[in-house]
Amino acid sequence: MAKHQYQTEIGQLLHLMTHSLYSNREIFLRELISNANDALDKFNYLRLTDEKFKESDWEPKINIKIDKEDNSLAITDNGIGMNEEDLINNLGTIAKSGTRAFIEQMTGDAKKDNNLIGQFGVGFYSVFMVAERVDVITKKAGEETAYKFSSDGTGEFEINPVIKDEHGTVVYIKLKEDAKEFLDPWRVREIVKKYSDHIPYPIFMHYETEEMVGEGDDAKMQKVKKSEQVNEAKALWTLPKSELKDEDYIEFYSTLWHDSEEPLTWIHNKAEGTLEYTTLFYIPRTAPADIFRADFKPGVKLYVKRVFITDDEKELLPLYLRFVRGIIDSEDLPLNVSREMLQENRILANIKQASVKKILSAIKKLDEEKFARFIEQYNKLIKEGIFTDHLNKETLLEIVRYKSSKVEGLTGLDDYMKRAGEREGETKKEFYYIVGDDEKILRNSPLLEAYKKADIEVLIMDDKEIDEIVTPAIGEYKGWKFVDISTVEPPVSEENKEEVEKLAQECKPLIEKLKKVLGDAVKEVRVTTRLSESPSCVVPDSSDPMASMRHLFRQMGQEEPELPLILEVNPKHPLVEKLSKLEDEKLFEESAWVLLDSAKLAEGLEPSDKSAFAKRVSDLLGRAL
Repeated sequence: MAKHQYQTEIGQLLHLMTHSLYSNREIFLRELISNANDALDKFNYLRLTDEKFKESDWEPKINIKIDKEDNSLAITDNGIGMNEEDLINNLGTIAKSGTRAFIEQMTGDAKKDNNLIGQFGVGFYSVFMVAERVDVITKKAGEETAYKFSSDGTGEFEINPVIKDEHGTVVYIKLKEDAKEFLDPWRVREIVKKYSDHIPYPIFMHYETEEMVGEGDDAKMQKVKKSEQVNEAKALWTLPKSELKDEDYIEFYSTLWHDSEEPLTWIHNKAEGTLEYTTLFYIPRTAPADIFRADFKPGVKLYVKRVFITDDEKELLPLYLRFVRGIIDSEDLPLNVSREMLQENRILANIKQASVKKILSAIKKLDEEKFARFIEQYNKLIKEGIFTDHLNKETLLEIVRYKSSKVEGLTGLDDYMKRAGEREGETKKEFYYIVGDDEKILRNSPLLEAYKKADIEVLIMDDKEIDEIVTPAIGEYKGWKFVDISTVEPPVSEENKEEVEKLAQECKPLIEKLKKVLGDAVKEVRVTTRLSESPSCVVPDSSDPMASMRHLFRQMGQEEPELPLILEVNPKHPLVEKLSKLEDEKLFEESAWVLLDSAKLAEGLEPSDKSAFAKRVSDLLGRAL
């Protein structure tokens, strides 16, 4: 016997399955049928593309055998099957990041946790909600040896070689005493109809029932074996939209993509003409758990003439749409299309381009509630698309939403433009924005003071990691430019410009003295009109050559180079006015450093020497008191 220990996370998951999650146990059957469907898809592709597997009499099917006497269920398929390595990778360890993410998101609330099961691709383990023991007998197509995986859902499992004539898999489930409802043919039929009616392969149910056999005095009750097909076995996406109800789309989605939540929307399209293809796309209500991981699992399955080709190709849609689940079924691609061919294929490129337009159009048509949910889940990915998808940039800029200094919640760029146009005397076509990590710090930044005073709206961009890269690259939207308020002086009249020049001359001795004290801590000290309440602020030197390189360092996982800071002082602030007249050199030096460090703190930056900053503040407070 070959015994193996479950990976730690699998052990945790199994414990939850066997002891905690009971609110929707019927989904175990959906998950096992879905796995069988995948196995049939994969063998069907092999059979059509590899001479070794061209079986003339292969009839794909899924069988469900109910055995009341044995208190067991067996789900069988004649698909691709598994070898020992596949069994360990698929059933004994975490091959995908999703399972680990599932464990991390467990709440302890049985109902909520139960709804997470399928969403994270850990569907096989749901069988332990109903199983006392599970045996998986399987033989991989093209291999000689079959294997049996056995587990009772505790800390270990066994894998042993066995005899099996045909390729495929049998999942034998010894049911728990409290799971006998799943021995009722009516109950099994109901579950298959509910979740798996549109699996494109026939699902047969086999069971025994008692019937009256014979006539008259010779009639008696006997056990009779029954077999019946319990699903429609038609690929849903091939059916006309007029024949499908909302519940058909929703059930198909939950079966194939293991999501217990209804999707936000779906887009079903059949194209005829130069290219013939059918697409069915779904937008999940909740973002998949691995969406920001490099090893994310793609959500789109590719078929050619209803034959499954792959569900592991990340380029079927642009990467920023990696949250989309769905199917592309082409009539024009060759069955033996390789991964390299997929990436360069013009047919697929045209399908991809048309699909993106359909998906973005559907997003724009979402009602207010669904659109708000979409933005909550996917706004970052839309920003990613703005940076990478130049063809659809305009549409993506219509969809994206930002926080604002003027309105609650989120706003679109078109709404910003409308509000700006309503301002009296507004002529500049500019989106003003400020970027950082912390919304609260941004809203209280001294850099906003002049804009608030002038009643000019500023977009609050607190997704610094992406906003700092994407926004400067946008260029224009409908003739409006994006302006980072940390890189420009706020709008001022000609009259104010003269005043600034006059103040700069008057403050020249103070500016030179501050620069001498602060030395290399700042690149420049200058007078500003952007401040009305604060004595000082700091802005990065956007002309520095490293400014455009910072995101590259971040992408490589390296520490970003610090940009030289410019200290701007408000000559009308009482503190600055007093500082310009101060003759005590020691006190001036301490005040200069506090002026700089407090300005850095206001922008979410840290003083270069925290303990020195604290001591200076204490000393100044002591003098003041």
